[in-house]
Amino acid sequence: MGGGRLPGYQVGKIKMRPGWAAFACTAGVESAARKKRPLFRRSRGLEGGLMIEVEHQGRVAVLKLARDVANALNLDHVTHLANALEEAKRDPEVHGIVLTSANDKIFSLGFDIPWLHGATQERVGQFFRFFNRTCLDLYTSPKPTVAAITGHAIAGGTILALCCDYRFIAEGRKLMGLNEIKLGVPVPYLPDCIARQLLGVVKAREVLETGDFYPAEDLLRMGMVDHVLPVEGVLPKSVEKADRLGSALKAFSLIKKNRVEVIEAQVREHDEEKARAFLECWFSPEAQERLKEAIKKF
Repeated sequence: MGGGRLPGYQVGKIKMRPGWAAFACTAGVESAARKKRPLFRRSRGLEGGLMIEVEHQGRVAVLKLARDVANALNLDHVTHLANALEEAKRDPEVHGIVLTSANDKIFSLGFDIPWLHGATQERVGQFFRFFNRTCLDLYTSPKPTVAAITGHAIAGGTILALCCDYRFIAEGRKLMGLNEIKLGVPVPYLPDCIARQLLGVVKAREVLETGDFYPAEDLLRMGMVDHVLPVEGVLPKSVEKADRLGSALKAFSLIKKNRVEVIEAQVREHDEEKARAFLECWFSPEAQERLKEAIKKF
């Protein structure tokens, strides 16, 4: 992939979106003039590879990460995810969003380390800032979001799940964790803030500073997921949850705003400062050595 700036993307402070109140006043209003959209579609990347599958189940848009089995996140993949998310948020017939994987083995193994390690510093910075913006858009979506986790969610995969309102995970040895510290870098600022709000200071400290992975039952006990289900029930129950929350969309969006607005304001204020600190750490000799070792496992 070549260099350059993404269309509509500005390096630096994240641009403010239209206000929540405006959405709350218009949520659920359907446009008769809008073209009928397909119930299922696939989104392919620059080289023709599958990136995202979008399936509509009633009023719920199901966004499936579909970039090979690992769902490793590079700029192309995250761009397609961001586009699918924006379309779902703008579609008046969509009242809820489910984020899942197209396979039941891996939700996402996080950043595509081999791709990032071969990219220029400018490209890595572009990817990291765009990933952060996409995560913030997911976290602040006025429409309810549910992560349907049928496989392992590691690092960036866990971050995407944490940015959803609810997390349903398959029973058994399905692992989640923020192992960034083992690669010599900190957890990005937004998921750091979410973890502290969700888990409390003591448990969040353990999760963020040890980089350990946790199985489903431990995740449920610590409050990192909301339900543990048989694998075949994860997606249906997630769709059901998103649909039920979206049935009172105006009220839901305002209630959610009260929950996320403090963290949103913090992230918007410190976004560029935190991004620069992360990238400085990423390109440190220690982190680069650890990343080289991590590449051997891909």
